[in-house]
Amino acid sequence: MSSHKPVIINELFGELVIPTEDKRWSVVYCKPRCEKKLADYASKNSIHYYLPQIKKTRVYQRQKVKTTLPMFPGYIFMVLSAKDKECVSISGYVVSFIRVINQQELLDDLSRICFANKKDVPLQKVLWLSKGLEVEIVSGSFRGMRGMVEGHDKISEVRLQVEILRQAVMVKIDPKDVQIIGKYEIEEV
Repeated sequence: MSSHKPVIINELFGELVIPTEDKRWSVVYCKPRCEKKLADYASKNSIHYYLPQIKKTRVYQRQKVKTTLPMFPGYIFMVLSAKDKECVSISGYVVSFIRVINQQELLDDLSRICFANKKDVPLQKVLWLSKGLEVEIVSGSFRGMRGMVEGHDKISEVRLQVEILRQAVMVKIDPKDVQIIGKYEIEEV
């Protein structure tokens, strides 16, 4: 039996919107295995954050244990002012801050992941695609969501990418629910 109590933390504290006043979304790179601790620290200090998590089931000594792990290990997304940044810095969990230039792009990426997580479908960590086909899901519970696929042969594997981290998660979708948007070429073999 483990001797420590698992840290259970909400994925989202606040809202996924562009903040007003002097606050901005930032990506916080934290020390290894400190994402949930930093999220707990932030909520106690009324600092809004988003920590996407993946649900895992593991077997320990013939017992199934359900846990949640950070989707992007080492990173947490926070709404910070200069004062909040200082407060988070003294927590002892922060390594560095990544400045977000395009706030709307980050929020769009995070909103897609948050929406998929709320649907309680299995998400799988995958490689980020620098090139691929942009798709839109046109029917089903993910209707209106956009993502990337590797190619025509893998149209059912839609990747939800976070551009600033160059990381992605994949959700499996029925191919008839997916439509390619934008330009693409078909090569004849």
